[in-house]
Amino acid sequence: RIRIPPPSRNVKSLEKVCADLIQGARDKELNVAGPVRLPTKTLRLMVRKSPCGEGTNTYDRWEMRIHKRLIDLQSPSDVVKQITSISIEPGVEVEVTIADV
Repeated sequence: RIRIPPPSRNVKSLEKVCADLIQGARDKELNVAGPVRLPTKTLRLMVRKSPCGEGTNTYDRWEMRIHKRLIDLQSPSDVVKQITSISIEPGVEVEVTIADV
């Protein structure tokens, strides 16, 4: 079993990479499960606007959302290199985990 959890900040590029991975796996007639949408991680940062620390307490609020999908493939490990050789959008990281079941 092969598990691919690609994270990204951009949903459109993440969905495109997932669709390309699944299409490549289905062309090779592999058993595919996914993409399962995992909960979005929200990283929040709140900083003071004033550089010196004096004055009124005004804050900037910054937020970065990380979206994640989960794709499971039932295939031998030598086929994975062919499937993951697709063109991957910038900002999407693909890591492959191979588990013996």
